[in-house]
Amino acid sequence: METKQWSVELYISEDATDTDARAVLFTGGEPRITGHGHARRNPADRRIPEIGDELAAGRALADLAYRLRGLASEDIAQLAEPV
Repeated sequence: METKQWSVELYISEDATDTDARAVLFTGGEPRITGHGHARRNPADRRIPEIGDELAAGRALADLAYRLRGLASEDIAQLAEPV
């Protein structure tokens, strides 16, 4: 059985009101696809500052998963085309 290792790196940036996240999938060392997520900070979240990071990161990972499924669907469609 062949074992492959893919990795995802999350990059999170924030300012006073917004948090943005970028999830990058690496397959074989090269970036393959990127997902993006965003969260707007609620002033009430000051007690738990990680909320914006968690929301933005979760949304970036969900976007990454959506894009990865899209790539797989495109590959499957190519197999269905007559040669």
